[in-house]
Amino acid sequence: MADGVVSALQGRLAPCKSDMSGAAGVRISEIPPSTLIQFAAWPDALSQSGAEAARAAGLDTAPGPRRAATGSNGTLLRVEPLKWWFVGDQASFSKPAAGISTVLDLSQSRTRMHLSGPQATRLLNHVLPLDLSNAAFPEGSVASTAFHHVGVTLWRDAHDFSLFLPRSFAASLCEILIETARQYGLEIT
Repeated sequence: MADGVVSALQGRLAPCKSDMSGAAGVRISEIPPSTLIQFAAWPDALSQSGAEAARAAGLDTAPGPRRAATGSNGTLLRVEPLKWWFVGDQASFSKPAAGISTVLDLSQSRTRMHLSGPQATRLLNHVLPLDLSNAAFPEGSVASTAFHHVGVTLWRDAHDFSLFLPRSFAASLCEILIETARQYGLEIT
């Protein structure tokens, strides 16, 4: 990823706390840009592409559908039936040697938001058509879905939720998240 990337949310996420009682139900922050590499497979080469993506992340095997796994080099998200995303640092990613997968750098195409707090699931249920209960969407789950007719990716990690927004829609979608979150007490960090 190129150095000096300007955030799509520059000037829109000023640290604040909107709840006067001091208890924020939702915390929102932008995760600084990191490496985001897509591995896309042809149906007849799915297992080889998965192995290639797993090696890049430092895993023994690639995660199955709607799952994520963290390896020694980064995290691998299974975002679609034939696609994985590698999330990590540029320094830890080594481009695969084999030509099995189509490898595409998406680092500058997505803005990554972190949502946490006791009301984060409730907030996301306002804008995403998913069952986000712990039983249906446990830690390590991934979903490609829609947020106001815009394709987004949601990942439930050990620290609540990461929401990947297309860069060109990030400002307007972030505004919707912020305005919706105010009812629960919002902290922007």
